[in-house]
Amino acid sequence: MPQPMSPSDTSRDMHECLISVGSNIEPEWHIAQVQKILKEECELIKASRAIRTAPVGLQEQPDFLNAALLVKTSLEREVFRAYLKEVEDRLGRVRGPVKSGPRTMDLDIIAWDGEVVDDGYYQHDYVRQPVDELLSGSGRQLNGRGCPSL
Repeated sequence: MPQPMSPSDTSRDMHECLISVGSNIEPEWHIAQVQKILKEECELIKASRAIRTAPVGLQEQPDFLNAALLVKTSLEREVFRAYLKEVEDRLGRVRGPVKSGPRTMDLDIIAWDGEVVDDGYYQHDYVRQPVDELLSGSGRQLNGRGCPSL
């Protein structure tokens, strides 16, 4: 039976975080770069395969590559969320007036210590498919059916 995601028993509290990854500007390169950054600056446990998906919202843009990453961090959730936004910036993310526009990198926390914290998991196949692949390959499962908004 799959084990729930949980912090490891170490001298300091570690959190497991499932991250949804998306890019449609040089996506192969940017996804490789975010994996490299998270491997060096956190503990990258596992990565899903990337899937190609059509854009949602603004249609006049390239397809996206979407994936999921499982990492461990000693940071608290809101601090880690801010860190992920800073990683997006380092990878050239430009936040414009069109929220669904092209991007070098989009990183969203989907689950924190096994609890779903972003309803995108339930609403979007491009989030759910890579997350479910990662979960099945890691022996983990998510808790809860409803989820709070971030």
